[in-house]
Amino acid sequence: MSGRGLLMWDEAVTKYDFGAGHPMDPVRLALTMGLVRAYGLDRVVDVVAAKPAGDSTLRLVHHEDYVAAVRAASVDPRAADQSFGLGTMDDPAFVGMHEASALIAGQSVGAAEAVWRGEAEHAVNFAGGLHHAMPGSASGFCIYNDASLAIARLLELGAERVAYVDVDVHHGDGVQAAFWEDPRVLTVSLHEHPRTLFPQTGWPEETGAAGAGEGSAVNVALPAGTGDAGWLRAFHAVVPELLADFRPQVLVTQHGADTHFEDPLAHLAVSLDAQRAVQEACHSLAHEYVEGARWVALGGGGYAVVDVVPRSWTHLVGIAAHAPVDPESVIPSSWRDEVYARTRQLAPGRMTDGRTPEWRGWEEGYDPADRLDQAVVATRRAVFPLRGLLA
Repeated sequence: MSGRGLLMWDEAVTKYDFGAGHPMDPVRLALTMGLVRAYGLDRVVDVVAAKPAGDSTLRLVHHEDYVAAVRAASVDPRAADQSFGLGTMDDPAFVGMHEASALIAGQSVGAAEAVWRGEAEHAVNFAGGLHHAMPGSASGFCIYNDASLAIARLLELGAERVAYVDVDVHHGDGVQAAFWEDPRVLTVSLHEHPRTLFPQTGWPEETGAAGAGEGSAVNVALPAGTGDAGWLRAFHAVVPELLADFRPQVLVTQHGADTHFEDPLAHLAVSLDAQRAVQEACHSLAHEYVEGARWVALGGGGYAVVDVVPRSWTHLVGIAAHAPVDPESVIPSSWRDEVYARTRQLAPGRMTDGRTPEWRGWEEGYDPADRLDQAVVATRRAVFPLRGLLA
């Protein structure tokens, strides 16, 4: 197995572009790769491009008529069929949509194949994490669900236990739906409460299909306004215990940066430093509980496209490469110049928000009057007994 990590990258992923004014601005991908290069991380990981996902791969998750509809809208956006979620305000059709979406999916599938085959321990596709796309429709800025496709490919290759951990501010509904009845896949999502945020799913009572799938879905619905201490407390109160019990052969994680307090589309108050702490925790958990330490790390949401996303995902790449970036480091001037040239915005100066996140461990007890603790208790009571664990 290579000691170097993999970074999946093809410049053409920036063609996943819903148009001017849409929150999913592909400049966030270009700026992230620019920052990765500015820190020299492209010299300590193997930067590779996988081929786009073909029809047989897409059909591991997506319905044939949906793929056909995406292809048609990709040729003529005016003909987009809104019954498939295409041509909507969230998911406008654009020329080349199928090709760009299939390319992003191919990077996540390629990452999964590489770690499964032992070509690398860890692989990152920060262009991926498009977790809202459903088998038969687009949703929430997502056309093809690359995370689900990567997991489905792992199952096709013979994996019997795959864990998916999603820390995007939005519920990982598309991945949960894809494996709702499949006990081979454990999906865990920590997200803002569905009462206050799209897609209005991800309640703690959503625990998987009755029968074999029961207990395979885990949802932590966090109160709006949750900050570093609560977010980290919830993560550590749920995720490590589940992974220790499940012992996955591969860990797939989704690191949407939209939990950040500067994100314009949500209501959590998490810092870059806490995001980095969860990335480090996922890395440690992969080494502690995952067979072969196989870890596929994906991007996701994140709409503070200059101040937050590039820094968060550059930390992710560094962690996966076993070459973490010093949070206190001054960001190279070459990247700050690139930011201004592309966006006419001033770039952040350091790789930190200046926070030192701390949290109380769950083993110290909980406060039944605290809304964050109520959320964690609801999750543990809903799903832990189904897995033979103490709530």
